[in-house]
Amino acid sequence: MKLRSGEIRKFRVEVRALSPEHALDKVYSDLGSRHKLTRRHIKIQSIKEISEDEVTSEYVRGLLALDRIVVIE
Repeated sequence: MKLRSGEIRKFRVEVRALSPEHALDKVYSDLGSRHKLTRRHIKIQSIKEISEDEVTSEYVRGLLALDRIVVIE
């Protein structure tokens, strides 16, 4: 991602999603809101599914442990 200072920062993000398109949208949304970036400032190099053993994010591990998720709108 390209920060306001012009610095380019590389990183890895783990999200839980139903499809690669949902994961991409989630990453754009999270980074945009957290760092005030537009989508053109974020370059995604790859999207891949990882096994439960490869997950490092505690948040995603917690989601994997759930039996079901209920969404109330």
